[in-house]
Amino acid sequence: MKDEIIRIKSITQLHEMLGFEKPKHPLISVIDVSRLKITKDMINVKTATNMYYIGLKSADCGIRYGRNHYDFAEGVLAFHGPNQVSYATSEKEFDKESGWMLFFHPDLIRTTPLGENIENYSFFSYDVHEALHLSDKEKQTLNDCVEKIREEYNERIDNHSQRVIVSSLELLLNYCSRFYERQFNTRTAKNKDVVTQVESILKDYYKSGQLTEYGPPSLHFIADKVNLSPTYLSDLLKKETGRSAKDHINDFLVEKAKNMLLGTEDSVSEIAYSLGFNYPHYFSRLFKIKTGLSPQKYRDLN
Repeated sequence: MKDEIIRIKSITQLHEMLGFEKPKHPLISVIDVSRLKITKDMINVKTATNMYYIGLKSADCGIRYGRNHYDFAEGVLAFHGPNQVSYATSEKEFDKESGWMLFFHPDLIRTTPLGENIENYSFFSYDVHEALHLSDKEKQTLNDCVEKIREEYNERIDNHSQRVIVSSLELLLNYCSRFYERQFNTRTAKNKDVVTQVESILKDYYKSGQLTEYGPPSLHFIADKVNLSPTYLSDLLKKETGRSAKDHINDFLVEKAKNMLLGTEDSVSEIAYSLGFNYPHYFSRLFKIKTGLSPQKYRDLN
């Protein structure tokens, strides 16, 4: 059934589904894309793994992740975390594409420092259209890291293998973080447009009365408006302004509250309700965190 989702729980199951030999390591695998064949009966078959994925592929195979379609271009790196749904949209023969696909199970890093910090690599939550575009030099750097991982589990499995593989994987992810920062920097003009859009969305939301009716806008609401994933939007805003998307929402609410505290005689509770807070003490707590003063104290001092 096309609507069913095939759950892939292990590297071994992944290899079996792709028609590959038994993996050399049970928790990590680097797949040579040139060996990957996608047949007609595999098109639109939805799959979800409980593994992390990093993929560098050339442009011939369309893949859809969730709602978004993506045709890989040379030198573009895509990521997804566990339980994201994907499916192929076109057939592919052997040797028609180049690149690699790296899968690793959370158990590989569970008791390591990388396991404790994996959530800090926020690009695993980005949408595919927010992929990392690599220069030739950056691409070679990542290829070298991946090759070290592949050599380690192919040639030697000993008491040091786990540590060496995880260290190489962490190095790969740290390079990806560096290269994403470079990408944010080189897209500064476009990113500033997004910052302006976010500010306009917040103003329109307030003017339309949605704030009072529905409460403060969610990060997902704003991200949908600018066609970005919530995680990518928050990272972009943090890079451009030093403030996360949540900070932008809360700062906007506090600025409106300041105007109302000084420009009206409404009670603190009335102001809280008009700004979409169901409970005035939540509003008062946020206001004090942002200003160092309670709403009433702010009004009295000004």
